[in-house]
Amino acid sequence: MAKTGNPENPISWRYAGDQMMKWRNLAGVSREELAAESNYQVESIKSMEQGRRAPTYRALEVADQLCRANGLLLAAHQYLTPEPPPLRAPGYRTAESEAVAIHEFQLMLIPGLLQTEEYARALHNCNIPLLSDEEVEKWVGIRMERQERLKEVTVLFNFVIHEAALTTMVGGREAMRRQLQRLLDAGEQRNVFIQILPAGIGATPGLWGGFTLLEGPDGERLVHVESHGTSSLDATRQRVDDMTKTFTTLGMRALGEEESKERIRKVMEEL
Repeated sequence: MAKTGNPENPISWRYAGDQMMKWRNLAGVSREELAAESNYQVESIKSMEQGRRAPTYRALEVADQLCRANGLLLAAHQYLTPEPPPLRAPGYRTAESEAVAIHEFQLMLIPGLLQTEEYARALHNCNIPLLSDEEVEKWVGIRMERQERLKEVTVLFNFVIHEAALTTMVGGREAMRRQLQRLLDAGEQRNVFIQILPAGIGATPGLWGGFTLLEGPDGERLVHVESHGTSSLDATRQRVDDMTKTFTTLGMRALGEEESKERIRKVMEEL
């Protein structure tokens, strides 16, 4: 029995791959011939036809020519742009896109909404399991797209970042200098507030890890927690109240805005 594509893969991959196989069979073109002409391994063509990977432009172009499909196969390529993968907590993207206020604490990393493209790429390049180049660019693109919300001046963004995140060399020293400059630039926006929690402050509730509080236009409050491939989006009143108090405590113990900018500049000078 022929192995079929993973149902979790985009249906566009599976449909385009199936069409490529059907046209090839109708034209009497072997998989080996298509592989040789398009400069792919036979197993790669097989994976495309079975929907386990997206058919590439080159493979579709060659298949279209060999099978005399008159552009019908190649036309599928425009529908094969990788579909944004769902966040692990269903509903988070919608909640974030509709929120009127976003409060986020991060312990070791710069918040995603404030990351530079190269910082985000460096993070995804070290993901386990390893991601393909295509998947890395897909995730980076989604992260950059999310940052468009920062331009909405009526939405409040309040970030508390532990100082440890400033000295975690994601992408190297030069990349970190550019990342820290990004924090300074973002902090100039009137709807973006950034505070640094000093490393020498000792034990705080933030040592348990990062989290995000979302306030919706209808007054609903949610808390999002993500760690090691799992995440949760919780609207339970007690949970939200506890995390709101935690964020307030962290904000009280963090440096003020101007002091935070000075701390960021100091770290930049020391890199």
